[in-house]
Amino acid sequence: MEDLSPLQAFRRICNLRMLAAVYYFCLLYAFSRSLSWFGEEGGASLADALFELVRFSRQCLLTGLSLLLAVGLAEALLARRRWPLPAQLAVQALAVGGGAAVGTWLRYAVSAMEKAMPFKLGWALSTMAVWMLLGGLAYALLLISRQQREGRDRLARLFREREALKTQQTEAQLSALNAQIEPHFLFNTLANVKRLYETQPERGRNMLVALIAYLRAALPGMRRHESTLADELELVRHYLAILQMRMGERLSFDIAAPPELLSAHLPTLVLPTLVENAIKHGLSPLPEGGRIEISAHHAGNGGVSIEVKDNGQGFGAASGGAGVGLANTRARLAARFGDAASLELEAVLPRGVVARVRLPAEALA
Repeated sequence: MEDLSPLQAFRRICNLRMLAAVYYFCLLYAFSRSLSWFGEEGGASLADALFELVRFSRQCLLTGLSLLLAVGLAEALLARRRWPLPAQLAVQALAVGGGAAVGTWLRYAVSAMEKAMPFKLGWALSTMAVWMLLGGLAYALLLISRQQREGRDRLARLFREREALKTQQTEAQLSALNAQIEPHFLFNTLANVKRLYETQPERGRNMLVALIAYLRAALPGMRRHESTLADELELVRHYLAILQMRMGERLSFDIAAPPELLSAHLPTLVLPTLVENAIKHGLSPLPEGGRIEISAHHAGNGGVSIEVKDNGQGFGAASGGAGVGLANTRARLAARFGDAASLELEAVLPRGVVARVRLPAEALA
């Protein structure tokens, strides 16, 4: 429901468009009544019928405007308040009944000013009943049309949010892939292959094989939104193998995962993003390099816990894992699993960081 101020809620009912609608309804209602008077045998003449049309239109307009004002006041009263449904219905019913009663009294008061006439209880009750029925139907139709409009607006907003999230997922996926297959990585690796072929052909051949295996594993990720833990670990293994050939003793790594967890589903390139983050911000700044350990475990809720741990320089209190790549990873996990999945970063003593991805049990389904 829209969050409107009382004045906005009142003006949404009492505006020129609604006034015009009430006027034309009252005119049509009076015209239909005047036709019945004119058609009666020995009934009124045309001039008398026109006079009665004007007079009855004025009377109907008094009641219609009273109902419109009462409904506007009710909407203003209900605005920005969390009323229970019975209380809302009571306020709305009271507005319709009160508007019909005030309108009926105004009709009698205006008619009594023109000529003296006794107050007839039967006429007053029947007039109130008719206008309460008409006002209640109109109010109900107004509320139904408003709910339908708000429902369409919510659906349109959800559709836009979904499209924006899909775009964000695609951008995050391409960003993660580009982080792994960025030009300088390829150029440096190819330059190392060329140098090794000239000096140590066997090592150059091994690096080229590792690069081909890595590209074969990485490129299909551009066409998928979801991967498995086995595919992610294979991609990470090839990536680290290439870096290990380039960095030598400055990089060591270990990958361990139970076979029953390898079929776990997760968004593509989540693990490569975390590994690339650990290399770039943890190990590369250190002259001596470091070690990366990747492991998967059973979680207590029947899900999966995946850790990427390094003994690099760690992060300060100001960083806290708020980078764009990590934010996109969190968004993609949330899009796939909702609040059931999470990405946490934790400092490791004496130094280093562990990035922990928690997946729910449905990831193994």
